[in-house]
Amino acid sequence: MGDKTEDASAVRTARAIQVTIGRLRRRILNVNDAADITLSQASVLARLSKNGPASASDLAAVEGVRPQSMATTVAALSRLGLVERHPDPNDGRKQLVTLTDPGRERAEGDRAARQAWLARVLEERCTESERQTVVKAMAVLEKLIES
Repeated sequence: MGDKTEDASAVRTARAIQVTIGRLRRRILNVNDAADITLSQASVLARLSKNGPASASDLAAVEGVRPQSMATTVAALSRLGLVERHPDPNDGRKQLVTLTDPGRERAEGDRAARQAWLARVLEERCTESERQTVVKAMAVLEKLIES
């Protein structure tokens, strides 16, 4: 392992990444600013759209919330007609949460709106050189998640 200066630098960098990505994620999820769903509900819709059906406990784990909180989120999305629960074909004791057609349309529309917002603010607030720096930084961050 490196010296204490390198270790401190890694800790500072880790903290900065977590804070910035967390803030960016929240800001991106808030793009639609829809009053009918919460930030956590929007996050679950996006995750189901990207990764497919999942159990509420698996969703809770990846979203970093308690299972009881996720149950509340899923119930709200179900009342809105955006998700359904079905028995897990591999484990009859579990239920899988899946997007309904309106849920899929909502998630896709939300994704397009978020991408459009991000492209617009990158164009408005960043130079071409800065955008290229972001691309290079994303490549570095990708190295962290490859294993």
